[in-house]
Amino acid sequence: MRPLFLEAIAQWPADRVALQTDSGAFSYGYLRKAAQCVADALRDALSSDVGARILMPAWPDWQYVATLWGVWQGGGVAVPFSLGATAEELSYLITDSEATALVCPAVLAPMLRPLCVAMGIGFWEVETVVATQPAPTEWPAIQPAARALMIYTSGTTGKPKGAVHTHGSLAAQIQTLVTAWQWQATDKTLLTLPLHHIHGLVNILGCGLWAGATVVILPKFDAGKVWEIFAQSDFTVFMAVPTIYSLLVEAYRAASPAQQAGYTQACQAMRLMVSGSAALPVTLLNAWQEISGHFLLERYGMTEIGMAISNPMEGFRKAGSVGKPLPGVSIRLVDEAGQVIAQAHEAGEIQVKSPCMFLEYWRKPDITKASFSAEGWFKTGDIAEQDEEGYYKILGRNSTDIIKSGGYKLSALEIEGVFLQHPEVAACAVVGLPDERWGEVVAMAVVMQAAASSAAPDLLHWGKAYLASYKIPKQVIVVAELPKNAMGKVVKNEVKQWFAKE
Repeated sequence: MRPLFLEAIAQWPADRVALQTDSGAFSYGYLRKAAQCVADALRDALSSDVGARILMPAWPDWQYVATLWGVWQGGGVAVPFSLGATAEELSYLITDSEATALVCPAVLAPMLRPLCVAMGIGFWEVETVVATQPAPTEWPAIQPAARALMIYTSGTTGKPKGAVHTHGSLAAQIQTLVTAWQWQATDKTLLTLPLHHIHGLVNILGCGLWAGATVVILPKFDAGKVWEIFAQSDFTVFMAVPTIYSLLVEAYRAASPAQQAGYTQACQAMRLMVSGSAALPVTLLNAWQEISGHFLLERYGMTEIGMAISNPMEGFRKAGSVGKPLPGVSIRLVDEAGQVIAQAHEAGEIQVKSPCMFLEYWRKPDITKASFSAEGWFKTGDIAEQDEEGYYKILGRNSTDIIKSGGYKLSALEIEGVFLQHPEVAACAVVGLPDERWGEVVAMAVVMQAAASSAAPDLLHWGKAYLASYKIPKQVIVVAELPKNAMGKVVKNEVKQWFAKE
């Protein structure tokens, strides 16, 4: 039995274009053969450990898809990671996931091979293995319950946790969205999001290829480039985070009237535009509708549960709302006392039951267990309310230690842990500040050691060696001490108020 995803894409003609990238156009047939080569090269690594974890950089090109499919073909677990990951962050992922090997495109080999050698894991270049002829192999039968994907997500415990999805939960996610958003083989979509998150990996790439569509990958987001591509091609679907829509609006307004007319026409030719991964300001929703003619479809989901709530493809979409539960998904709101909320407009934590649910946090059984209620509901940590018509509105997080910035979910505790390693930092508190473009931006209040000589810019420069650029604080203030409650815990709401006064 082939993995469910590979079974789905096997139906598409070998010569149909699956991907268009800076490297060229790649057919379904080419990618299927390339995946077989990857699986063949990894045979020993995969056979030595059932569900072996294979790390892969989220490289926005054909090599990513060939590696992902190849790992699944051989029965492994794909562990994608950010291209911005530092050596320290990647070392943590290798250790925590107990990875057997890493597969990457040749261009990244000089950077990644030494680390793999130092940490004693296997290393392969995609181009090298694809150039070989795969040997006839009897691949193992892959059951729906088998582990398929591990996505690292930040949490209140500080260090990222590996959220594990099975072939069955991934297939459920994709099939739900393909049906709800009416994906077709005739669709063409532009992918500008990172491929180590559910939004880019499942909602766009996964759904598009499952449906037999063409996915055009832009290696790096550039608002002007996106508008140029829109105007020159026949896209039907576009999905992005609010930050991207905000930047596109800015670029549109800076364009000439003739360019604007072409951009608007290109948008109006599309059938669907979706926003997610962060709250969509109503002002941005209205601005986008004005220039594109599209009332953005806003939805709600997260790494662990896939997509759970969505405004309808057809029918009434409500501004400021993420819609209603998707088919097969059950949602309830629970108050601080653990009681289920039945009244409209009363805030509570979103709890979910779904066939799209993740299996576990890798090697963290206690945290996994604590993430579910006694009745099996996953506790999202997000606060929402439901109106009389059944539409949900997201109000925020129940934890001040999670920051949503530009579609990323960042852990304040992880960032604090890094800066506390600086010899001149006595204490620090990291918070998220509201921002129209990014949703939230990272800010840090820091207490320096008495004899410290470093200034805030020096701290940030130092931090870039240990943290990806999007985790580096955008604002820093130096303070004498941090506000704490009777239990000695930093009162972060007070810290946020300091920045409001700046």
